[in-house]
Amino acid sequence: MGLCIEANLQDPDDFYEALIDAHRGLTPQQSELLNAKLILLLANHVGDLDVLREALDRARAGLAPAEGA
Repeated sequence: MGLCIEANLQDPDDFYEALIDAHRGLTPQQSELLNAKLILLLANHVGDLDVLREALDRARAGLAPAEGA
């Protein structure tokens, strides 16, 4: 089973609202920590390293490296 890239959320607008609500009132550092924790929780739920690597590759595609990196 590979990475599902077709629309798969039952209520994408509701999820987006819940995501924004989760960040409301947080400092930028807290918001980054929330994102990191969410990523790790969802990665654990997926559990398949090949699928996760494909997701990482797709997420990074087209992003230029940071200057000086």
